[in-house]
Amino acid sequence: MEKTRSFTELIVWQKAHQFTLDVYKITKCFPKEELFGLTSQFRRAAVSIPANIAEGYRKRGKNDKVKFLNTSEGSLEECKYYLILSKDLCYTESNSELKNLAEEVSKLLDAYSKAILSSVS
Repeated sequence: MEKTRSFTELIVWQKAHQFTLDVYKITKCFPKEELFGLTSQFRRAAVSIPANIAEGYRKRGKNDKVKFLNTSEGSLEECKYYLILSKDLCYTESNSELKNLAEEVSKLLDAYSKAILSSVS
């Protein structure tokens, strides 16, 4: 595994950050009555993904690192549900690009977790 100096160098974090920015963009158009409901929940779950990657980055033990990545995975799954819900509520048209990015982040999180667990150090 290649050494990095900052979590911002991780592709998984970069993609998760982009996902979060995209969630903020689409939720801007949600109805005002959802501000403290779906909008807030969706944004908080999205922010949790790159935030937990960042927090886990500095943890020393493999299990600690992977625990934070697992939390990111859980938040990502929550966001996948919010994508379905926002479409079913007709708040968004098509979420295919965001769904694709979510799938990419999911695969990267899985690969990163496996790489950490199989590393020698």
